[in-house]
Amino acid sequence: MKVSARRKARELALQGIYSWQMSHNDIQQIELALATSNDMQKVDMAYFQALLKGVAHNASNLDATIKPYLGRLPEELDAIEKAILRIATLELTERIDVPYRVIINEAIELAKSFGAEDSHKFINGALDKAVKTLRKDERD
Repeated sequence: MKVSARRKARELALQGIYSWQMSHNDIQQIELALATSNDMQKVDMAYFQALLKGVAHNASNLDATIKPYLGRLPEELDAIEKAILRIATLELTERIDVPYRVIINEAIELAKSFGAEDSHKFINGALDKAVKTLRKDERD
């Protein structure tokens, strides 16, 4: 299966956000490190940068937005789960051009690839609840 440029952008953004959460290094340095150590020709660079910088600059707002749908505190989340939820919340609130079903599916796929064994179920549940409010006009 050919991986889309946006999926690659999400995967690299996840790696960058995870690194940023763990190291607290400058997001520009993390972006540069990822860009120089990966083949960026098949990555939607604009999307990657928007996700990486958007999450880094709005993390506390994103956490507050998703918090009511988690069933636990954002501080209690695994670092990968937190990064995935931050990306998905950013997309749900700021990328109206991307259908919510695509956002949820991509978040689930990231959780299956990078998260703990059942983290995709938690991600799916939280985002399914959140989308009822965050994308209520788009819901069926």
